[in-house]
Amino acid sequence: MQTRQLLLRVEGIVKAFPGLMALDGVSLDVRSGEVVAVVGHNGSGKSTLVKVLAGIYQQDAGTVALETMAGQTAELHFIHQDLGLVPALSAVENLNLVQASSGALAPLRTKGETRRARSLLSRFGQQFDVHAKVSELTPAQRAIVAIARALEGWAGPHNVLVLDEPTEALHKNEVDILFSAVRSVAGDGAGVIFISHRLDEVLDLADRVVVLRDGVKVADERAQDLDHGRLVELVTGSALSEQREHVRRERGADAVLRIRGLRGAVVDGLDLDLRPGETVGVAGVLGSGREEVPSLVFGADGGTSAEYLLHGRPYERRSAAASIRNGLAFVAGDRARFGSVPQLNARENITLPRLGAHRSRMGAISIRRERAEAARLAAVFDVKPARTEQRFGLFSGGNQQKIVMAKWLRNTPSVLLLEEPTQGVDIGAKAAIYAAVDGASAAGAAVLVCSSDAKELVRLCDRVLVLREGRVAAELSGDELTERRLVLEGYGLVDEQAVPHPSI
Repeated sequence: MQTRQLLLRVEGIVKAFPGLMALDGVSLDVRSGEVVAVVGHNGSGKSTLVKVLAGIYQQDAGTVALETMAGQTAELHFIHQDLGLVPALSAVENLNLVQASSGALAPLRTKGETRRARSLLSRFGQQFDVHAKVSELTPAQRAIVAIARALEGWAGPHNVLVLDEPTEALHKNEVDILFSAVRSVAGDGAGVIFISHRLDEVLDLADRVVVLRDGVKVADERAQDLDHGRLVELVTGSALSEQREHVRRERGADAVLRIRGLRGAVVDGLDLDLRPGETVGVAGVLGSGREEVPSLVFGADGGTSAEYLLHGRPYERRSAAASIRNGLAFVAGDRARFGSVPQLNARENITLPRLGAHRSRMGAISIRRERAEAARLAAVFDVKPARTEQRFGLFSGGNQQKIVMAKWLRNTPSVLLLEEPTQGVDIGAKAAIYAAVDGASAAGAAVLVCSSDAKELVRLCDRVLVLREGRVAAELSGDELTERRLVLEGYGLVDEQAVPHPSI
């Protein structure tokens, strides 16, 4: 057996964002021949740690040290969630990006390059046109290209391979091929960091498991000492709140929104009914389809459905503008890109979806009316500073989210669609946003909350749909709607042997 020598030491990493402590004193080490899995629920800090290791983020405190063995310093090689491929280039050209340039303006298509690309991809049992653009490949084929590129040219133990959710787009046989390649790399003496939310894969591949929760390392244990139940307990925490925080009302009998067979890039045949005064959640791990549900419902992201009834009437030609006119509101998860215009001020952002209320008979916008309404809403949502003429991008993350919520709720929507409504906000802003969601529901809105935060879904929702691979795997309500159960269903751990101790 090879001696496992230290390759990478991470000490006390701290990384904070406005309103969020993403990593709080995280330490770990990786040794030659070892696969170290890093696990945690969505938002635990896994991806932030990868970005710190890659130099994409600069840590606020702590050190990352690569060791030297036999005169050679260890190297870090990455496969990120987004794969890091250039969609307009072919597989051959993407593989060539790691090679020294010949000085040409574009990679050359030589027979040797084609043979090399086919040889690299053949390690994964893949046969496809290596000259096709990456954008034309399937998700699994794109993942294989990224993996082949990361593994190319490895020549010994002085490397650490970091895989960030590499199996997300892979089928079971492709996962097996990948794991075989990873074990081969580790067997040659390299170190591996494996990030995944699929706990069965973690226990299958890893030698050691590091668990992050809310940016803190809560465990570092040998994989052979863990089972599914114990690992779920470590990921979720042992003291989970399972009490509902407010009394649920009887929901209306008629659905405001009725959808049958909704389909998108991942979502595959979702049926959905939203009733007045009801808050419905959508849960699921990253890649389950959870992320695209609100934009599909709103009409901002294409999609198809067999039936779509709004207030009992067919609504077939969906678009963002038409949805606003029909009483739908959509708070997007990425507020900087899809939920606001950062260059405009708070007042302009708040009034943007419905300017007609501030137009004069001649059609001009009344700045005075805009300012009055924006000031009133800023006070209601406790926006600080309450300067509505300040540029949106200069507010903190929590206050930006309050402004976005104010923008949509001013329209008194009949359907409120929320994607990660409290992502990256502090405790005070979260409380204000929860109060706003409760208020909208109490006023009769049908609310849909898509969130990676199980505690949030339990706090807000009457019932929750859990998605796995684009389909509804479970619907939870009443006493079944707990953080523990949401996590179990999201990971697909529904057999009795996978269920943690009842005290969790």
